[in-house]
Amino acid sequence: MGEADTGARANDLKLRDYLPRPALRVAEQRVERAARAAVDVHNHLGRWLTEDGDWAVTDVPRLLADMDAAKLRAIVNLDGRWGDELEANLERYDRLHPGRFVTFCHLDWRESGAKGFGERLARSLRRSLAAGARGLKVWKDLGLSACDERGELLLPDDERLAPLWHVAAEEGAPVLIHTADPRAFFAPVDATNERLEELLLNPDWSYAHLGSRHYERLLKALEGLVAANPATTFIAAHVAGAAEDLDRVERWLDAYPNLFVDIAARIAELGRQPRRARQLIVRHADRVLFGTDVFPPSLGEYAIHFRFLETADEHFAYSLGEPPPQGRWRISGLGLPDDVLALVYAGNAARLIPGLGRDPGPTTR
Repeated sequence: MGEADTGARANDLKLRDYLPRPALRVAEQRVERAARAAVDVHNHLGRWLTEDGDWAVTDVPRLLADMDAAKLRAIVNLDGRWGDELEANLERYDRLHPGRFVTFCHLDWRESGAKGFGERLARSLRRSLAAGARGLKVWKDLGLSACDERGELLLPDDERLAPLWHVAAEEGAPVLIHTADPRAFFAPVDATNERLEELLLNPDWSYAHLGSRHYERLLKALEGLVAANPATTFIAAHVAGAAEDLDRVERWLDAYPNLFVDIAARIAELGRQPRRARQLIVRHADRVLFGTDVFPPSLGEYAIHFRFLETADEHFAYSLGEPPPQGRWRISGLGLPDDVLALVYAGNAARLIPGLGRDPGPTTR
């Protein structure tokens, strides 16, 4: 085949079929086990997000063996929902394997369609906590789809939700809240969007119809929520929805001692700005929590996360997926100090989340 034929074929290549192999020669290593016993504070083990309605983890003993192999002390299951579904999750994970799993509940945001929803949601939270939930997971539907009785979008800083946050504070239950989504999800789905492939594969993830102004309004609402409820502990998921703007995240961490962040599903963003990300995490080591949002949990994906946090390696894949799911770039590691790793991996989680304070067994040594 001549050069002309090769060039013609390349001109017809579709982007989805383009899988370049870097010519760069850099260190290649796999970090199989965390340097310190770790807690994944952001994972999904239930039935809520599965396509077939089955459990996200069908073989719990196998998961426990993988956790031991990776030196995972515990996993926070964010799929508790409420009522019978909460009970099913608690029985399957928390009660059968104490110390290895804790489950967070949800709220039924359909309740917000009628007056008095704040008080009803607060009562629901109190019931779920009494049943054994260890915290509250607030999903992104608050701010993106949940509406009040007038049909208007309900935002996190809505004063009518005050009773809910009061119960969380009173019960000592952390609120892990997912606000907004990556900034690119609010931008036009066009040739300039760095997450174009991801959005083409998942068109319902696009909020371009709401636009960047709504993204900014959501982040303002998150800040307002945290500021108005200083007695409530908030863990803002996915680096507070602002992994592309760590200066903003740092301002929030400086201003609000009740705010914490997890890194779940954001090592792709953090790893392309490793010096800034390392600076943030080292400075606020007691406010950042390890989480993956990779479900079902995978030893291969955990190894990538450990490598990202522990090594100074450069230019490696942030996911096992090919092409990578969130954007066509590679990341560099943070090389965090051991004392920082101790806090990020488990120390902060043990301090904030009930049920994680005691040593569950050999994986912590």
